[in-house]
Amino acid sequence: MISRRLLPPRRLPGVFVRHQSSQILKSDINITRRGDVRLAVGHNGRSSRTGYTATVFGASGFLGRYLASKLARNGTITVVPFRDDLKKRFLKTPGDLGVVNFVEFDIRNIDSINEAVRMSDIVYNLVSADYNTKNFSMADVNIEASRRIAEAAANNGVPRLVHVSSHNADVDSSSVFYATKALGEQAVLEEYPDATIVRPAPMYGREDAFLNRLGSQFRIFTVNHMKETCLPVHVLDVAAALEKIGFDDSTTGQLFELNGPESFSISDIRYMIEPVTCRRYTNVNVPKGLAIAAANFLQKFWWPMVNPDQIERQFISQTLSPEAKTFADLGIEPARLQDLVYRYTRYLRDNIHAQDLPPEAQTFHISDHREV
Repeated sequence: MISRRLLPPRRLPGVFVRHQSSQILKSDINITRRGDVRLAVGHNGRSSRTGYTATVFGASGFLGRYLASKLARNGTITVVPFRDDLKKRFLKTPGDLGVVNFVEFDIRNIDSINEAVRMSDIVYNLVSADYNTKNFSMADVNIEASRRIAEAAANNGVPRLVHVSSHNADVDSSSVFYATKALGEQAVLEEYPDATIVRPAPMYGREDAFLNRLGSQFRIFTVNHMKETCLPVHVLDVAAALEKIGFDDSTTGQLFELNGPESFSISDIRYMIEPVTCRRYTNVNVPKGLAIAAANFLQKFWWPMVNPDQIERQFISQTLSPEAKTFADLGIEPARLQDLVYRYTRYLRDNIHAQDLPPEAQTFHISDHREV
């Protein structure tokens, strides 16, 4: 008698099952704005394919790594322009074999930019600089680089261009960073009028320069008593929104501001971190003129230090544009900062303290701080 283990599995009758390849696609058959047909296959995941090709400039940055990971994991062929071999290696693992492709480029080399976008259906520009270097100024990166990427996308017939700017982008701003970001938006729209502009609020996450900076420094020098207010947003929410915007042609030519649900001052956020890290923080407020003079001196060092424009930004609170669309228009509910601050700052706690905090300390309500 033949053991049941040796028998081949029973064949089920063939049934046609229609599936949605990715949560961001409404159909398995999609047509780009250029008229190309894109066929999606698979059941979501590494081995599936959306049929689209996307280029992500700035993929090795804080936001870019999450966006590139989302695209690759859902089966979108992801092109990653890079400058440094050591800073792009980790981007290979999110996608299946052949999904993530690297193209070396230089923002001053037009041919390399064209090579990076010529096969793409979507181009994301996340390239940004908030301080000057000996090779590139903020104007070089935020304005001229954005213009060249938009020009390359237009010349190669790329159907969609998503340009990531910054909150508070304003040509009349006293901050060079905010002013160049606004001028960069104008440059992009001149070259590619149907570009989608996205202005994210200050982002926080695992490798951020926001919560990590506030939580790791016992003493911080400020010039505005930490009164600057903003609506911090989770980087994963922004990445999810960018992915959805890229595949939704109804967002073409729109302006999006991606903000968190609540506004906090930097002081509020600092007090929010204290019960998690079990540290007592202090801030030393110095006159603005003295801080700018010190920042100018620190520019003589060859690694990034606080610069005068960062001092200026401490006096500028985040403002919202009434005509901009938000997360609500994309069907996304952004996470609250107080629900995630424990996750991202717990590692800063000293070993001498207990490994676990009481449940009431894991979620900090800003109203508790204001009542003290």
